[in-house]
Amino acid sequence: MYKNKHLLLVLSLLIFAQFANSQNNTNSPYTRFGYGDISDNNNGEQKAMGGVSIGSRSSSSINTVNPASYSSVDSMTFMFDIGSAALLSRFKDGNGSTSKFNANLEYITMQFPLSKTMGFSAGVLPYSFSGYDFRKDSVILNNTNTSAFDSINTTRSFIGSGGFTQVYTGLSIKLLKHLSLGVNAYYMFGNIYNYRDLSFNSMTTNTISSANYPESTQSNYITAHNFRFRFGAQYFTSVANKHDLTIGLIYENKTALSSKYTQMNTGVLSDTTTTNPGFQLPTIYGVGINYCYNRKLTIGIDYSMQEWKNAQYFGKTDSLNNRSKLAIGIEYQPNYNGRKFSDRVRYRAGFNITDPYYNLGTSQPKNYSLTCGLGLPLYNRANNTISMLNASIEYGKIGSSVLSEEYFKFNFNITFNEHWFMKRKL
Repeated sequence: MYKNKHLLLVLSLLIFAQFANSQNNTNSPYTRFGYGDISDNNNGEQKAMGGVSIGSRSSSSINTVNPASYSSVDSMTFMFDIGSAALLSRFKDGNGSTSKFNANLEYITMQFPLSKTMGFSAGVLPYSFSGYDFRKDSVILNNTNTSAFDSINTTRSFIGSGGFTQVYTGLSIKLLKHLSLGVNAYYMFGNIYNYRDLSFNSMTTNTISSANYPESTQSNYITAHNFRFRFGAQYFTSVANKHDLTIGLIYENKTALSSKYTQMNTGVLSDTTTTNPGFQLPTIYGVGINYCYNRKLTIGIDYSMQEWKNAQYFGKTDSLNNRSKLAIGIEYQPNYNGRKFSDRVRYRAGFNITDPYYNLGTSQPKNYSLTCGLGLPLYNRANNTISMLNASIEYGKIGSSVLSEEYFKFNFNITFNEHWFMKRKL
């Protein structure tokens, strides 16, 4: 058993190294704006329920969204959670449509008790993803003053990659009988790369040669890191052993990033500049309510707000928009104490709707997604524990009629549940 623990820890370090060096799990043109696609850091169970998490309090899963949940961990349990995702996206505009596929590891977390009333968690989470590669052909010059029609065709290329990773540690303490408080400390680091290229087709018209127009490129790098904190609280109560209610709150203060911005131009203009124009992460707050009936039916609802409009982006506020999110989810488990495999299977579904935080100068429609999934128990007869394999599928739509993105996202995670703190009898 101890060999298995050591193997698990070594495996987590190897996966951590891979995770820190491969951050791209998207291929969306919308990740060109802001810091890319912002992650909500939901675990596999929460993703299947539409992202409901602030009021979630469970002894069998790790809820990093609200650090107040860590105190719910069983006094003899060590949990280890690995999550991954595969994304199939379809983009459509006035010129046609195309599809892209991406997949990679998303997060690694662990949780264990420090005492009967204190829980600890640590791991690696994504903060944002950036990844896109698209091109646009157009005609930028027409000359109708000559006997012949002259034009130069151009190709604009846009390529981006990178993102931000965050390492966190969290602590939670249960006070009295119905209140839990918690805090997460994050160290965030990473970079975002954006590349633009304007090239001219190698053709000569009646009066104009494209050779007279050199290719122009611009490469931008945002490198940043910072420490920040998230605070959480949960009030939980049970009535008649059948009705369980949890109300959760989270809060993060606005935080400045230690950053560097580099821009390199080649072509008509060739220069390199490095500045620190000022970047900030927003104030975040949210509230969530979870209700569970007889350990069978769970219903949850979350509302959160990220105040990007008041955060500096390139030294200015109002460059981004506030991002609100409303999530609703449901879970059903036939028999919590049942011995059959079918008794312990968890059926989940959910819905969420969010505002895009990037500002394109026009009114953008809300983004939404529908989710459903299963939680499958994995029995370990040797130490009488139950781990959980969670799988879900998410359908979502973002963007406007100018450029719409529809996607199917397949989420998988395994939460290992082990008794590491049990005293052995001689």
